[in-house]
Amino acid sequence: MTEVRIGQGESLDEALRRFRKKCQRNGIISEMKRHEHYEKPSERRRKREQARRRKKR
Repeated sequence: MTEVRIGQGESLDEALRRFRKKCQRNGIISEMKRHEHYEKPSERRRKREQARRRKKR
């Protein structure tokens, strides 16, 4: 679990910004988006294949 402690004199906005960055670095946001909707195995394979082709170019 990602945790951010608010320092003395630090605003809530700054702490929230740090929290979001930490979540993004840990891959939590992308993992959450991936699990947002069920994806059939055939769709997953097709997406993986397309990503591989894009990377190859």
